[in-house]
Amino acid sequence: MKITKDTVIGEILVQSPEKIGTLMSFGLGCVMCPASQVETLEEASMVHGIDVESLVLALNKGEEATEAAE
Repeated sequence: MKITKDTVIGEILVQSPEKIGTLMSFGLGCVMCPASQVETLEEASMVHGIDVESLVLALNKGEEATEAAE
């Protein structure tokens, strides 16, 4: 799953639950709140004062290698 700043947090939780730790390490401890089902990474980053580009890079880390192997 390629994650962008427009990806909804709830979509990440369903499709890539292993990324919850990365979200929480950036300060998004509210991954289980109802807003996560409709809030994008960009929206959550603005609310929590997080650099969305760094978050997206961290969430996609290793995905390129996985996709190349497929």
